[in-house]
Amino acid sequence: MLSIVAMAVGILAIASSPYWLPAAILALRTWIFTVGNGAAGLAVPGEVVGASRFKQLYSHPAACGRSKGAALSDLFWYWLSPGPEFHQENIEPGETYEEVAKATRGILAMPRDVAQQLAAACMARKLKTENIHTVKLVRLRKLAMPVWAEFYYELVFGEPCTPQARELIVGNADDVITALKCCGLRHMHKRHALTSFLVAKLQAGQIRHELPHGLSTVERALYLQGAFFNTAVVQMSEATAHLFMIIAQHPPVQERLTARPDDRRYLDHVIEETLRLYPLFGISHRITQAEITLDDRTTLPKATVLYFNHLKYHCTGFDEPQRFDPDRWEKLSVHEANYIPYGVAANRPCPAAGLASLTLRAAARELLRQFAVYSSAEHTRSNPNQGPCLLVSRANGCDPRHRSALLVLLRVRDRWEDVWRSLVQLVLGTYMIWDARRLKLCQRYFAGPATVPTRPQEKVRWT
Repeated sequence: MLSIVAMAVGILAIASSPYWLPAAILALRTWIFTVGNGAAGLAVPGEVVGASRFKQLYSHPAACGRSKGAALSDLFWYWLSPGPEFHQENIEPGETYEEVAKATRGILAMPRDVAQQLAAACMARKLKTENIHTVKLVRLRKLAMPVWAEFYYELVFGEPCTPQARELIVGNADDVITALKCCGLRHMHKRHALTSFLVAKLQAGQIRHELPHGLSTVERALYLQGAFFNTAVVQMSEATAHLFMIIAQHPPVQERLTARPDDRRYLDHVIEETLRLYPLFGISHRITQAEITLDDRTTLPKATVLYFNHLKYHCTGFDEPQRFDPDRWEKLSVHEANYIPYGVAANRPCPAAGLASLTLRAAARELLRQFAVYSSAEHTRSNPNQGPCLLVSRANGCDPRHRSALLVLLRVRDRWEDVWRSLVQLVLGTYMIWDARRLKLCQRYFAGPATVPTRPQEKVRWT
């Protein structure tokens, strides 16, 4: 009798694992992440600094330290290698940062109409290669990555992206984001291959923009790789995946967008609400470079590590904050609400903030012009499943019964994928935390050149 009960319990546990196991593993991963990285800092918003002071603190000129002095920096440098020390987001305040920021602004200075046309054309080319007659299951992040690889290649080099360049950029970006999601280990040969390609382009003088004078050729290549062919491609691909997962799971929204394809205002509200619920940065950390006094009772000492929780901030001060409601932005101002998808102007905002919104809008219009989107997969901010979605041709359509059956299968598959994916994330995430602590890429960099590790996979190779 006991054996039958034990067997029944075991079968029930296995059958129900898609519902409880991923959440349990996520809680364990969070604990390991906190312990492994010594992530003892000040959470914002939190008990000491509430949401009402979030922007004040985020904007404070002394909240400007980027990497030095935070144990968590070692892990982010590990994920972003090679060359995080030349990435605009990680450079400490000073002359080098100003020079790099100026170069970035120059590269991003593309006319709005040209940028929109290019984004739409890149999306159209990618959709054509998918060769979808009626319906196809895609992963949205995987679909979007070549689009933004081509876009940013042409932005940087002023010429159409070659298949070789697109493959190298996508390989690099996909490897970075896969490691960040703890769904796979780093493959440094993919990253070094892109570095070598960029070094060769620079040596041949094949770039029309002025780059930071204080950097060597290799350092300039690493700057371009990190800012444009890593962060820009990854973040735009993530934003695209989140936007279409939202549209796919909210039929009234899709119907309105389709019925009014030129309604820019509504599409902008959909994008704004998407980035509110699914901010591209979950946590950003900053290190105070001087004492910060917020009021008579709150003073933060120098070297305090601040952990800004963007999702928590975006869900504070809104009616029914967990509900997707683009119409809320008819009455709200993005400048006055608890909303900073691109940071704040006073303290290193995302340099591509303006370009990102209008190009995402153009790419979205092009996809919706050709396809309807449907998804029954789970949609989370971390997006480890890459956004599984059905693309249904508007020209040829799809039998609704066939579509419904595919959505049921997609839901079941996604649930079970989440089980093994959670286990993979636990094992690989734990290993990478350990390996990052062992290498100490950030700590050793700031300690001096003599202590920088020379492990083969950390070296930059180029031809």
